Amino acid sequence: MFVDGFSITASQWPHRATRHTLPRGPRWSAVAAMAFAAALAGPDGRAEVITGRGVAATPAPLPVAAGSTPDPAKAATRSATPLLGAPDALCPPLLRHTLNSLQTGQPQSLCQYSGKVVLIVNTASYCGYTNQYEGLEALYRKYRDRGLVVLGFPSNDYGAQEPGSNKEIAEFCRTTYGIDFPMFEKIAGTRLAAHPLYVELVAKTGQAPQWNFHKYLVDRSGKRIESFGSGVEPGQRAFVSTLERMLADKPST
Repeated sequence: MFVDGFSITASQWPHRATRHTLPRGPRWSAVAAMAFAAALAGPDGRAEVITGRGVAATPAPLPVAAGSTPDPAKAATRSATPLLGAPDALCPPLLRHTLNSLQTGQPQSLCQYSGKVVLIVNTASYCGYTNQYEGLEALYRKYRDRGLVVLGFPSNDYGAQEPGSNKEIAEFCRTTYGIDFPMFEKIAGTRLAAHPLYVELVAKTGQAPQWNFHKYLVDRSGKRIESFGSGVEPGQRAFVSTLERMLADKPST
């Protein structure tokens, strides 16, 4: 604020001015000084900073909880953290789906498997092919360090051979076959083949599952997909050869 050509702040009044020492005399009485200091204060009682010939209020500090101090590193981390569920630009379109984990019941994005070779299998607990669980788990344990992930999708669509609850299915897989590879809950309210993931798999391969334990082998790019019928065992030579060729291909950068 300027008075008679002088700029002053509340913190400097009445001791000195920012440019000159103010003249003394009756016009600068104690009452005038108090009024002038009050005029320099903002409506919330904060002193105002004089910049040039204008007056700008000093920004109030952000509130901090009692007994704590702001952590700039944490604040930077929060601002850099992407929103939960935000799509990954590098995630192949085929994997941009979220389903509930059979083991935990929590939503899981398939984008977390980007860059891996993905084996997608529809499963059932009371099927003639159910013992393929053993071969699938062995395959997963042998090749997971090289980039394989097996994804199991229980379904009651083929012969009504998966009638149990998600909890019952998870317990059966754990206690009977020691399944450790990721599995997902049964799709509620629709057939598995109607789920967008399976719609895409069928569209890209021209082959829909005809029974339980149909297998789709997806390469690291998410673009090349090989389809194998239920009768193809996980340890069969032709199947394993295709898998190893896909694993040998390095992820694109």
